[in-house]
Amino acid sequence: MGVVPGMDTTQKTNLILFRNDLRVHDHEALREASKSERLIPLYVFDPQKYTITDFGFPRVGPHRIRFLLETVENLRKNLQLRNSDLVIRVGRTEAVIRELVRDFGVNEVFLNSEVTSEEVREEHALVSALEPMNVRLQTYWGSTLYHRDDLPVEPHEVPDVFSGFRKRLEKKGRIREPVHMADKLPLCPVTETGNLPRTEALRAMPDHFLWDETRYESSGMAVLDFRGGEDAALQRVQEYIWDADLLKRYKETRNGLLGADYSSKFSPWLATGALSPRHIHSQVRAYEEERVKNKSTYWLIFELIWRDFFKFIFSRHGNALFKRDGIRETPHPVDWQRNEGLIETWQKGLTGIPFVDANMRELFQTGYMSNRGRQNAASFFSWNLRQEWRIGAAWFETLLLDYDPCSNWGNWAYNSGVGNDPRQRYFNILTQAERYDANGDFVRNWIPVLSNVPAMHVQEPHLLTKQQQQQYGVQIGQNYPKPVLDLEASYKNLKA
Repeated sequence: MGVVPGMDTTQKTNLILFRNDLRVHDHEALREASKSERLIPLYVFDPQKYTITDFGFPRVGPHRIRFLLETVENLRKNLQLRNSDLVIRVGRTEAVIRELVRDFGVNEVFLNSEVTSEEVREEHALVSALEPMNVRLQTYWGSTLYHRDDLPVEPHEVPDVFSGFRKRLEKKGRIREPVHMADKLPLCPVTETGNLPRTEALRAMPDHFLWDETRYESSGMAVLDFRGGEDAALQRVQEYIWDADLLKRYKETRNGLLGADYSSKFSPWLATGALSPRHIHSQVRAYEEERVKNKSTYWLIFELIWRDFFKFIFSRHGNALFKRDGIRETPHPVDWQRNEGLIETWQKGLTGIPFVDANMRELFQTGYMSNRGRQNAASFFSWNLRQEWRIGAAWFETLLLDYDPCSNWGNWAYNSGVGNDPRQRYFNILTQAERYDANGDFVRNWIPVLSNVPAMHVQEPHLLTKQQQQQYGVQIGQNYPKPVLDLEASYKNLKA
């Protein structure tokens, strides 16, 4: 089959492939692709991305699927408001694009580049598919605060330590202004634009406990009613920075555990590309001019630089951070194991360590976990339980609404002692619990059986006497598990 009969082939037709950039604002690739008479915006649900991990559970879980479907649907709506549409297909990306190029006489294909192996392979496959058709693949960069062309060092020379990276950026780097987008886009020539796939079609291992909806239908307990899409992203920025005026105390509250507003919660929209980091930066700078400039306004930008750091570290090291030993050249002090029983206990929040369990239950039920929780859950898994860190990272990949391969795997490697931290450090879980959940409110919120246990006991309920257990309505080993290990003994082993 050739070009669709009756189609005017003298009109230039471009195609833009959306991947992790599901927005219309601040989108250079979309702007450049729009310099044509016709434009085909495309999103592909590739079955290769909805498979099973090497560790035996689905790669993409219920929260990510729901959030992605909402995000794609919202992108379609915003493209339609601009005189265009979104073509949705299910299949191998290069095959889908090859067919659209052939049927609609596409001249050029546009996309935003990524740095991790799966996305890079996809780009290479597209080049191979398009070259015989004499169609060029035009790549752009749109995922970071600092553009890769504006780094003060070459990508292969990015410092391995964050402080060195940050200082160089702040001294010599520059942050571009968001790209201005037109209100109207070229017409989309595709009439059969396709529908969103059903949720069930994206589920790998349909009998896995992950899909037990009775376990995760608890949106009322989530810190925020996360809705996918650019509209919700921009609304959250408006509400957090301007309407509720919360930015001015971000640094003081960012380590919270309960509630919508202890941190910005921008990360799920950044991960899907529904929100541009440069848009956040522009809003912070406006806030500093109109209201206040302080440590908190700086700290939000500081966190975006951390996000950039992991992106560029992956650009430098490639797949090394997906490997067991990461980028460390020295042996790791822990001989990691793979105990399926311990792993599932951790996944379900049944370790008997309340601070860990509460965080893992929040993740399982809502797809979100605080930054403080992530650090502790990762440290506990890889240092105390001595389970291979990549299994934990893969589980977070499955569940996190804000899953981003660079941030997730980079942080897991960092917290597990095989990443960019020059010191091999671990967290003391009880000390962290006492510092960040001193009254036990977070633990009680996610472990209702501990709701009557007072603060002095709630982080270590296994130490309660039988009489106290009866008094507080908890039975260790029955309605709440015994600890899977002796925490203090595990720390002594690590120090030995």
